[in-house]
Amino acid sequence: MRGDAPKASYVNEILSRLEKAYPNAKIALNFSSPYELLVAVVLSAQCTDKRVNEVTPQVFKKLPTPEAMANAPIEEIEELIRPTGFFRNKAKNLKRACQMIIEKFDGKVPKTMEEILTLPGVARKTANCVLYNAYGEVTGIPVDTHVKRLSKRLGLTKNDNPDKIERDLMAIIPKEKWGPFSYELIEHGRAICKARKPRCEKCVLNDICPSAFNF
Repeated sequence: MRGDAPKASYVNEILSRLEKAYPNAKIALNFSSPYELLVAVVLSAQCTDKRVNEVTPQVFKKLPTPEAMANAPIEEIEELIRPTGFFRNKAKNLKRACQMIIEKFDGKVPKTMEEILTLPGVARKTANCVLYNAYGEVTGIPVDTHVKRLSKRLGLTKNDNPDKIERDLMAIIPKEKWGPFSYELIEHGRAICKARKPRCEKCVLNDICPSAFNF
């Protein structure tokens, strides 16, 4: 964004208000290990977190470890994750990713961005989610549909590409805020700044948002 980047005072005001509005913002997916989180985030592509949380208990019961996923028949994986959509591609990626975790990473989900991005089905959004929520590693800002929509409406980016949006956000948001920022935006997007009918009248940012009441 460079020369047309928003002022730091504006960005800090957004961060302050969102923190107060959503003090407990966190990932909505249920998990108890890095492996379970990786599976859940992969399944969440083009699927709601609610649906994923309905599906994963059975997945984790039948396939509780990377070894179990890697050795399971692809048809079994497909059947378990079918309700999340795009199940054939997701099953293929999960099986191969777990095979790589066993073969290259000693059976553990990688802890670095460089390594985790080598896994099939893992792009930066998935990598950021897993690294931050499983290991406390802050390497970037996950950009999902809510983060993309709200970042553009707030004038924090002009880009549509998630990787470019992430770079724009990383350039203007202090690194210590990267972790919770996505989840604050996601909660705000679900509750207030909806895609079709944003509830601007109830928004804590409505007096500073350049898009308020323009829909």
